[in-house]
This record gives sequence, C-alpha cells and structure tokens, in this order.
Amino acid sequence: MINYSPRISVITPSFNQVKFLEHTIRSILDQNYSNIELIIIDGGSTDGSVDIIKKYTDQIAYWVSEPDRGQAHAINKGLRKATGDWLCWQNSDDIFLLGAFADLVKTISSNPKANFIIGNIILIDENDNQLRDLRFVKPNYEGMIAEGMLLANQAAFWRRDVQETIGFIDESYIYSFDYDWFLRIAMACHGLHVNRIWGALRLHNATKTANKRIFFEEENIRILTGREIHAWKRYFFQIRRLCQLLRRGDFAYVLRGIHRRIIRMVV
Repeated sequence: MINYSPRISVITPSFNQVKFLEHTIRSILDQNYSNIELIIIDGGSTDGSVDIIKKYTDQIAYWVSEPDRGQAHAINKGLRKATGDWLCWQNSDDIFLLGAFADLVKTISSNPKANFIIGNIILIDENDNQLRDLRFVKPNYEGMIAEGMLLANQAAFWRRDVQETIGFIDESYIYSFDYDWFLRIAMACHGLHVNRIWGALRLHNATKTANKRIFFEEENIRILTGREIHAWKRYFFQIRRLCQLLRRGDFAYVLRGIHRRIIRMVV
C-alpha cells in the first residue's frame, strides 16, 4: 500500500492526431492512480481531436484548442498551468504503460533525494505492435553530450522544483527542443533510472522523427555548440554505458544492439 500520493501533472500537446489521441488519453487515465492532473494543449485540430477531448472533460484538469507556435510552445503552455508535484509530457501519439505511475511513486518514496526519474520505453508501430525496446541508464549530462538522447520523454518525470530552477523549454528549437531540455535537466538534477518499461514511442509515417531527420541534426549542432567534449570522452561514455548495461544483466539487449550496428555497417 502506497500512502504517499504526489500529484503527477501530464501535459499532452496535440495537433491532428485523432487516430491515436484517445489511446494516449486512456493510457494516462487508466493508470489506477488517482492524483493525476491531465492537461491537453491542442493546436487547433480540425480532424475530430476536439471531439475526443470533449469525451473526457470531466477527467481533464484543463484543455484548450487554439493555434499555437508548435510543440514546444504547447508544452510550455501546459507547464504554466500545471500544479503537480511531479511533471512530464506525453505526446498525443505515444502512451504510458499500465502501472507506470504507481511504479514511479514507489520509486519517489524510496528515493527522496531524486528529482529526475526515467524508465525504459518500447517502440511501437501505428497498430500498437511492439518493434523493440530501448533500455537506458542513470541520466548523465556528459553522457548525453557524448551520445545524444539517452532517455525519452515517454518515460521521464521531474519534480516541480526542477521546473522552477531551470525555467521552460526553449521555443527557438522546433525539432530537438527535448534534447536541449533534458540536457538542462540532467545538468541540474540528481537523476535516477528505473530498469522497467514505463512508456511507448509510436513510429509512423507522420512523425517528425521519420520525416525531418536533417533538421534534428542541424538543431543538435546548435545545441552542442560550446558544449563540445574530447573524442576520448565520447568513447569513454559509450564504454561506460555498455558496462552499466552488462553489469545489470542486459546481455541480450547489448548483443541485439551490436548486431544492428554491424548490419548498418554492412548495408
């Protein structure tokens, strides 16, 4: 029995994702955890998304549907409305796995100094078929400089005092704002990783990740300007992460990663 029940604020930015939005909403509301503050910031969808949102108005703390300046702006609008002890965002085509919030609260209760907690995720397709898993390690600022996004917002939570310390998402980034955001969090926080799957990232043809890779790369260069590290440090953090995965017994996961890398090199 968990007596500690912090409020968890979930911001869901949404724009014309009617095919997936209800699944996202249900993945939040069906967590069997009562102290959830769901905030949906819709960018003026015209595909029926608003009708889906209206079905759940009695369970949504706040929602709006109006034009905005993009995903980062929408998330910031939600963060300004949030009153939770812990905060996160979940995209309108991604989901939380059942039990993630209860698991998070147990972790918070056992680790009172932690103010940034991440779990693992799975990749799914547009029909909810599992493609593969992504397993992370304890978030580390230099490690993320060396290797990029070593976590995913689909399973990442931070305490309110972090938000108050570092401010809001930088809206000058359209594609890699999450990389910049989580770098700032990792630099300021006492991070913790839980080796369980908490969320799912959906891959489909309409995602920015699928269609705008060159723009992600350009923004990543801007984010890393002035944060460069020596080449030996990049190799060090790669080996360090590999050792962490092996030490906790993720042998099959590591072997699958090596196999995928070899295939990419051959192809």
